[in-house]
Amino acid sequence: MVRKTFEQSIQKVKQDILKLGRMVEEATLKSVEALKQRDLAAAKLIFEMDKQINQLRFDIEREIMLLIATQQPMAKDLRLLASCFEIASELERMGDYAKGIAVINLRMGDQPLLKPLIDIPRMAEKATDMLERALQAFMDEDIVSAQKIPLEDDEVDALYNQVYRELMTYIIAAPTTIERANYLLWAAHNLERLADRITNICERTIFITTGIIEEMDVSYDELDEGQ
Repeated sequence: MVRKTFEQSIQKVKQDILKLGRMVEEATLKSVEALKQRDLAAAKLIFEMDKQINQLRFDIEREIMLLIATQQPMAKDLRLLASCFEIASELERMGDYAKGIAVINLRMGDQPLLKPLIDIPRMAEKATDMLERALQAFMDEDIVSAQKIPLEDDEVDALYNQVYRELMTYIIAAPTTIERANYLLWAAHNLERLADRITNICERTIFITTGIIEEMDVSYDELDEGQ
């Protein structure tokens, strides 16, 4: 009976992780859509979503610490709970990137977009798709998918590089556009960083089953901007 209750508690933690991930996906897509439409009211709503993301992250952490303190889990159960703790932190940070895009939108004020957004929404769609599948791999403890998903980060990087090159052409042609170009560049940078962190979720999924941290060959800049 005690074991059954413990397993139910673990499943609740996993379901809360999945819920947190879906909240991050929603915040990311909505922040980019608000930027695309220059909808400042919608951008402000992202801040409330971020508060909810933060609260759920803390709730998950408290639940995990209580389980560790009272149940003294061993082996795989302990790896799972430790990984859930780390994944909740990763997701909260991803939520910060979505909020960062909302901040950029608000800082732009009444300035129009330098150019219509095409590749930045594509980055958001690809990153959130990767995140959704990474979380499903976590739920299923699917090592094969967890190993494959980070390889798709190259697609996000390619879109980021395309955004960068295009914005540089605007700046070179008209240096007065540098401020508006930088706003879009930082929005793209936030999405690129968000996609990078999906790799960490996949690494933790592998760790749960194998007990080995399999570091993926995905590098990224440690500087977090746009917040």
